[in-house]
This record gives sequence, structure tokens and C-alpha cells, in this order.
Amino acid sequence: LSVVKDIKQWYQRRVRAAGPVWADPEKGNFKFNALDGRTDRRSALGDYKVVDGMPVNPVGRTGIKGRGLLGKWGPNHAADPVVTRWKRDEKGAPVKVSGKGVLEFVGIKRRDTGEWAIPGGMVDAGDSVSVTLRKEFGEEALAALDMPKAEQERVMKLTKQLFSGSGTTLYRGYVDDPRNTDNAWMETVAVNFHDASGDLFSSFKLKAGDDAGAVSWISIDHSIKLYANHRTFIEAVVKHHKAHW
Repeated sequence: LSVVKDIKQWYQRRVRAAGPVWADPEKGNFKFNALDGRTDRRSALGDYKVVDGMPVNPVGRTGIKGRGLLGKWGPNHAADPVVTRWKRDEKGAPVKVSGKGVLEFVGIKRRDTGEWAIPGGMVDAGDSVSVTLRKEFGEEALAALDMPKAEQERVMKLTKQLFSGSGTTLYRGYVDDPRNTDNAWMETVAVNFHDASGDLFSSFKLKAGDDAGAVSWISIDHSIKLYANHRTFIEAVVKHHKAHW
């Protein structure tokens, strides 16, 4: 266990040494528990402790000090769009198990861990959660950035239609993410956008893009295994739609 921890810390030091533009500097005059310029350092869990100028993970110690692989000191905000539809058979009739409809959701296979996950991403400084939800879905599940301009505009129009409502917030808070440290941690907002008729996605195919290795409609049941605590979000969407589990 100590060897794994040492390797993880060494790798994190290498990433930090590269000084990526999206990351906080190692030291600075940060405003924690507040909107710090364009960076939101507020937590969904409420005010967190700041000790010796360093934010303290509100859930507890991880064994890793510093910022690690995360970009921001304190909370790192993400947005996860849970896009669902009812599963249908070859004739187009809804599939049911024990009298309950079966949901499908759009999942991506992460390149870094090989696990299936919801196609979310980080909320860029100055962006809203709603913008991030739509942008990340387009980039990761539809490979919108790789399309010709005309096709990209058509796809973005369809996704804007799907994400035009407010959606249903399934979860807002801390994420049990392997990148969390004692001083930096992941938080997310998971929002369900349900294509009840299934018509919105009938005119184009899912295509993996960005950091996704694969993308697919995945049938939901109790045996599903997903990255981090994404299974929690899927359980919540099943309860919301009173679907099969």
C-alpha cells in the first residue's frame, strides 16, 4: 500500500511540475469559501476549514497532502449530465421487467481507468453548470469537436433542445473520487435529462470523443458498475422515474 501511495505522489509531483494552465499555482492569495474572481471556491457542503492557509477536505483525510492531480485548491466543481430514455424492443415497444420500464443512459468508457461513467466534466472558470452539462455531453458522447462545422451545428441544436429545460437535479455535493486529497476534492451536480419519446437521438449516432474511449446506451439494473460514485446518480434516476432496478 505504501509503494502505491509513493508512486501516486511521485506522479502527482510530475503533473504539478508541468504547470498546466488550468491549475492553481502552488501558492497564492486564494479566497476560500467564496467566489474567487471567476473561480468558485464555495462548497455544496457549506463552509470548510482553512488551516495555515490551506483548505481542509470536509469529509476527512485521504492520506495525500497538497492539490494532487486536481486543478483547484479546495472544491473542484464538475457537472454530470445523466441522459436517459426508455429501452425499446425491435418493434419500438417499451421493454418492461416485473411491470416496470427499463431505463437506458448514455455512458462513456473512461480512457484513464477503463471504467464506464457518466459523460461529465469540470466546470470551467466563469461557466455555468448548465453550459458545462451541454458542452461536456456534446464533446464526450457525440464527439462534436471532430465533426464538420455543418454537422456540429446540427448536433449542437439537438443537444440544446434536449438540455433546454432545467432537468432534474439528482445529486449535488462531494464525490468519492480517487484524485481527492486532504486539500483538494471533487464536487458535482448530477442532472437528469430524459428523452421520453426517444426521438431526439434517432437522427444521429453516439460517438466517443474527448477523453472517452467508447460511448453507448447502457441498460440500467442493480448489477451495474460505474466509476467513482456514479452508481449513486443512476440509482437516483431509477427512483425518480420509478423504473426497473
